[in-house]
Amino acid sequence: MPESGQKTTQGHITESAPAAPATGGTPAARSVGLLVTLVLGGLTALPPLSMDMYLPALPEVTGALHAPAATVQLTLTACLAGMALGQLVVGPMSDKWGRRRPLLAGMVVYVLATAVCALAPTAELLIGFRLLQGLAGAAGIVIARAVVRDLYDGVEMARFFSTLMLISGVAPIIAPLIGGQILRITDWRGVFHVLTVIGILLTFVVWRFLGETLPPERRHEGGVGDALRTMRGLLADRVFTGYMLAGGLAFAALFAYISASPFVVQEIYGASPQTFSLLFGLNSIGLVAVGQINGKLLVGRVSLDKALGWGLGIILLAALALLLMTSGVFGEVGLVPVAAGLFVLMSAMGLAMPNTNAQALMRTPHAAGSASALLGTSSFLVGAVASPLVGIAGEHTAVPMAVVQLTCAVLSLACFLGLCRPWRSGKEATGV
Repeated sequence: MPESGQKTTQGHITESAPAAPATGGTPAARSVGLLVTLVLGGLTALPPLSMDMYLPALPEVTGALHAPAATVQLTLTACLAGMALGQLVVGPMSDKWGRRRPLLAGMVVYVLATAVCALAPTAELLIGFRLLQGLAGAAGIVIARAVVRDLYDGVEMARFFSTLMLISGVAPIIAPLIGGQILRITDWRGVFHVLTVIGILLTFVVWRFLGETLPPERRHEGGVGDALRTMRGLLADRVFTGYMLAGGLAFAALFAYISASPFVVQEIYGASPQTFSLLFGLNSIGLVAVGQINGKLLVGRVSLDKALGWGLGIILLAALALLLMTSGVFGEVGLVPVAAGLFVLMSAMGLAMPNTNAQALMRTPHAAGSASALLGTSSFLVGAVASPLVGIAGEHTAVPMAVVQLTCAVLSLACFLGLCRPWRSGKEATGV
């Protein structure tokens, strides 16, 4: 790490606010660092918990609420759109008022909205409160990233994002398994009862253990207009926008899998909710494992841009293979080859996601909350658009899922190469 008072930006050291204390050193400091890591991991785990625990119940919800699959998939889209829009509000708020107060307010509203989802009598009401759930849950996503930017810089930030992926990655591994087991003893409403309890526990942990990381002298005093000007300045930075779009489109390819896989695995290939949960967990293990390879082995030895390029290239190849298999080019294929393609695609996200976040946030030490909001909003909005497209041809074909994934992968790689221009990163100043 550079000395206090300096920041690292792709090899350049420039003046900035004093650096936060490292989490190493004394045992007490390491203990505080571990505690903060666990809390931030819990906050970033909340979105996959909210999404993935509910996935095995999607076919059941279509029957229980007498709604078509496309309508039920909108419950995912609504939650995702809420998380996207909520970040635009909460990110600048956290730059103005600090991280702690907006986070606690968002968590309380999340708990209330989730409790109402468990009681929803119609698909329309469920969609509405899933939207509110997403709006409130956005606080945990955007503020967790901003706290990381408050505490870390440079290579250390990239490593921390990979560590955070290990913790938060446990959520998509266990969430469908928990959801599948819940469905053994109760109906889909029980999933939201469990999420409500998790939200209450996480709110208490945040209140009790997560201190403020943005000191008053580093806060922005402006209102909405100042926040919009800050975001406009961030978007005017070509390289930041390139990383934002590349990460958002890669996330959309992942969310196309999340939205379509319950129907692909259970309806098309006839697997049980428990088998689907097992496959989903294996894919999440692949993502976490590659994320740890990125953080422990690649970061510091290979440039972040090179690792990111590998990840995006593998995602593209896996999406192409899935399209060829699902469209019948290789004849009738079973679940195993398709599951293998999805495993490769998911695993490569472990290279794409932490590195796009780290590269983008390294350029924005002056507005971490607003930058985090833009990163999250772009990802969730593009994902919300991708979600209903995967079901456009009905429940009995996986071709739309593969088409959406391939399109997103191509566009993501194009944005990375065309806007970030990684081959010139060593020649350009990267601050904005």
